[in-house]
Amino acid sequence: MRSKDRVLDKTPCQLSDVPHWSFDGSSTGQAKTQDSDTMLIPSAVYCDPFRKSPHILVLCETYYGDGNPTATNHRANCAKILSKISDLEPWFGIEQEYTMFDSNMWPIGWPSRGYPATKSLYSYCGIGEHVAGREIVECHARACLYAGMDYGGSNAEVMKGSWEYQVGTTLGIKAADDLWLGRYLLNRIAEHFGIIISYHPKPMGKDQPGIGCHHNFSVKKMRLDGGLGEIEKVCNILCERHPTLMKHYGLMDGEENRKRLTGKFETASFDTCRWAIADRGASVRLQRSVVSNKKGFLEDRRPAGDCDPYRVCALIAETCV
Repeated sequence: MRSKDRVLDKTPCQLSDVPHWSFDGSSTGQAKTQDSDTMLIPSAVYCDPFRKSPHILVLCETYYGDGNPTATNHRANCAKILSKISDLEPWFGIEQEYTMFDSNMWPIGWPSRGYPATKSLYSYCGIGEHVAGREIVECHARACLYAGMDYGGSNAEVMKGSWEYQVGTTLGIKAADDLWLGRYLLNRIAEHFGIIISYHPKPMGKDQPGIGCHHNFSVKKMRLDGGLGEIEKVCNILCERHPTLMKHYGLMDGEENRKRLTGKFETASFDTCRWAIADRGASVRLQRSVVSNKKGFLEDRRPAGDCDPYRVCALIAETCV
């Protein structure tokens, strides 16, 4: 993630008031030196929690000079896919896990180059000596709410020094936009504390819990009475497409995510897919209440902490196209 500042003559009142801009794409590895101008196209506007009103934060898509999206701009395709099913009213809720590291690249709250004595049993949603980094989490929560995100909450995660925040449930692409802005705010806040934020799916090896980014999804007919059949249909399609999806559910063609999806620490296997009810070891999970009410949503638990939510949302939405 990157940012740059711009001073305008007046405060933009809506997205269309924000001017297009450019940056040096050759310095970011996105363009060649002889053709380096890369376009910033405003996509969403948020309140700026750091400078406060009238300052704003603008989330932008990146485009080459010829008008095509850059290779890392997955938002463009996501918006295209979601527009095809806009009449189905797609909702997303995303859970972003992450780990906080100190300047020595070791998880905060851990002994120097050692492992925590506290069992992970006590760290999940824990307090006191079982967690570390709450002051950053509290700052992040307030920043997200001020910005105008559909911020859903936070909790300490299973591995000490790791946490989670949630966005949504939100219509269309806003959940993915909000997740990216939440990552940006978190990294900016971490600067003030001398902390490094990691979204790596397995930062501390096979004997420690991993970091995921679960995606919850539904369309209108899933949420209506009798929607369970539609939910089960989408679950089956998600499992049928498992090999393809796993290449896009994390960085490096998903291979880093393989380290996380071992079948341990409440994860499924990387190589197989199954959906189940109330089973946190399943690839795709349905809450028991969904089955009882015969309607609701599904939770895809496979995406890695470092996934691009635009890619994941687009792939899940394609099951309904």
